[in-house]
Amino acid sequence: MKNDRRSFIKNAAICTIASLALPELASAAFAEAEGKTISLDVNDIVLFQGDSITDAGRDKDKTIPNDIGCMGNGYALVAGSNLLMNHPDKKLQIYNKGVSGNKVYQLAARWDSDCLDIKPNVLSIFVGVNDFWHTMTAGYKGTIETYRTDYKNLIDRTKQALPDVKLIICEPYAINKVNRVTDVWYPKFYEFQAAARAIAEEYDTGFVPFQSVIDKAMQSVPGAYWTRDGVHPNMAGISLLAHAWLAAIA
Repeated sequence: MKNDRRSFIKNAAICTIASLALPELASAAFAEAEGKTISLDVNDIVLFQGDSITDAGRDKDKTIPNDIGCMGNGYALVAGSNLLMNHPDKKLQIYNKGVSGNKVYQLAARWDSDCLDIKPNVLSIFVGVNDFWHTMTAGYKGTIETYRTDYKNLIDRTKQALPDVKLIICEPYAINKVNRVTDVWYPKFYEFQAAARAIAEEYDTGFVPFQSVIDKAMQSVPGAYWTRDGVHPNMAGISLLAHAWLAAIA
């Protein structure tokens, strides 16, 4: 009887997972969380920036756009591939310059070469989890005010150099009670999420509510299905993040 019950639960879970339509789920969560969109133009240069979730093992020696090695094996590759497939008429050039472990001040230190020199028309920034996480694990002394100030300074610097850039700010996320993420993250981590949204509103940028999308996905499938450690996405999580990001493209 126990084996039969286990098989039933396992098969039911598989059926639930199989029934999920990620684009529709991501779009619904995006709308419910009042995510903001941007539009694409012909010949746009699209740049993904951030930490390890964006980096995703990309080859740092690859510098040409629309190259699989340059894009890594994460959500940026999936999202960028979909952009190219869905918008062949736009003649997009897509880059990934995420670097594992980065906090906002580390993005700023490499911003000239890894952003401004590329002259993106669309700039997606996904940063914040390390600005909090590393205060617990790496001796980082930054605060929520550090994060907020550094982020706004980075955007001011970007808009001064690229006044017409279309910005997308991505909400940092975490999945509680999956491996590295525990109750000690909260409520402090919420402040970093709120700061990212507030900055997006202040600068009227695109905004991807990743946490809301993940929370909605977890109504059907547990958090461990989407991530290996509570932060870094696995195969399913990569697709979930990519479709959430794509919902920000009008």
